[in-house]
Amino acid sequence: MSVLYSISLPDPAKARGSDPRLSFTASGAEAFAEQLQAALRTTELFDRWKSMQDEPDDVDPSMAATDPTATVTGQQADLRINLQATTSLPGDVFKQRLRLLAGNHWELRDVR
Repeated sequence: MSVLYSISLPDPAKARGSDPRLSFTASGAEAFAEQLQAALRTTELFDRWKSMQDEPDDVDPSMAATDPTATVTGQQADLRINLQATTSLPGDVFKQRLRLLAGNHWELRDVR
């Protein structure tokens, strides 16, 4: 079952994770949406993060889950960017990917 997450990036310039190798590089709504969608559909971001861990073999394999049908759209709304992500990924996996990409500079607005 898919869930719709409504996310807001109040200050897109600050929407960066703590490690530049993992964080958003986007500057526009469409680019943010594309990067989040890729992080949900593939293991590329997760694999980079896992390889940086002290004990990569101890990482919970369920966190590598992907949703090849995940979709993300983005819209500019004044200074903020709003993202709508539809995915079947568990909430903890979704939030981990978003934290890697944006750090703490995002807001969960709605979940349906």
